[in-house]
Amino acid sequence: MNQDEKILRNNIRHLIRAVKSKKLDEHKKMHQLVKTLVQHELKSMIMEASTPDVDPTPNKSTGINILEELLKKIVPVLETDYKSLTTNKEQRDSFRAHIVNAVVGALTPAQANNDATEKTGVDLQEIDLDIEEDVNVDIGDPGETDKFIDIRTDAEKKADEEEDEADPRDAFGANVDGDKTGRNMAYQSFKKIETSIIDSYELLSDPNDQELFYDYLIANLKLYFDKFENELSGEVQEPTNKAYDMAKQDAGEATSGSEEFDLEI
Repeated sequence: MNQDEKILRNNIRHLIRAVKSKKLDEHKKMHQLVKTLVQHELKSMIMEASTPDVDPTPNKSTGINILEELLKKIVPVLETDYKSLTTNKEQRDSFRAHIVNAVVGALTPAQANNDATEKTGVDLQEIDLDIEEDVNVDIGDPGETDKFIDIRTDAEKKADEEEDEADPRDAFGANVDGDKTGRNMAYQSFKKIETSIIDSYELLSDPNDQELFYDYLIANLKLYFDKFENELSGEVQEPTNKAYDMAKQDAGEATSGSEEFDLEI
């Protein structure tokens, strides 16, 4: 190899290093730009989330406003208990079904009471007379029951009483199939939120407010359970925006372009 050839090869190597160095510098700048954009976007999202919503809500019904306050109380309770059921999905499906069924069951009597109060033309004196007729029952000779002698021991009496005492969780889960662990957890969870649900519903007297409250409560419970399940499955996609996607694409193009100069001399 003559001297001219060596000089040419050295010049080519220096040129390649200069080009690759420039591309690498551009790539670093692009990476920093992407990082800055992401940090700016995250900061904006945090600021929006921490800013209280003080805007008036003239287009919402009172029923929806009351429901919003209720959901703030009960959703965190349901989320904690739902996400504690991690053995299998059947437990969570059972929890969900029993909670929704229990809410429907709890509000049905309240709806019936509201319907009853709307009826007019009922004579209170007639109601009193009906009650007196119902309770005027011959109970027989009170001395007859005193003749029975119970020879059971105290332990046997207690055991018999425990057998006769029904498990409240069975009544809670009546007509709803599903895993018993999910049912039992739903029973405990519902006891924490039942009073809040009924109290919130009974604040409303307007039929339209009541209907919206009921319909949106059931719908939101199901939507929140869907949300909890997605979070547990780990399939939730990371939020992004157009600026980040464009910057990432440009960075990828810059990286791929530098590979063109990876020549062997």
